[in-house]
Amino acid sequence: MKTIDTTAYGAKPYSPLLPVMKAICETSPGELVEIVLSDVSAFNELKEYFAEQGIGFREIYEGDKMRLQFVR
Repeated sequence: MKTIDTTAYGAKPYSPLLPVMKAICETSPGELVEIVLSDVSAFNELKEYFAEQGIGFREIYEGDKMRLQFVR
């Protein structure tokens, strides 16, 4: 499983979706991917994108962190 933790590096001057999309592009088809976010708007945008693309995903909530898991 590939994990992309956008919360591990502190505040960034850009959207947390940029490293997420880069990492998704670098994963192999069939690979399990987990994305960890603390930015609610980015989390909701990513869920909306996955839904529009027909990508099934799992949501996990842990305090201020939100996780999305899916198979690429």
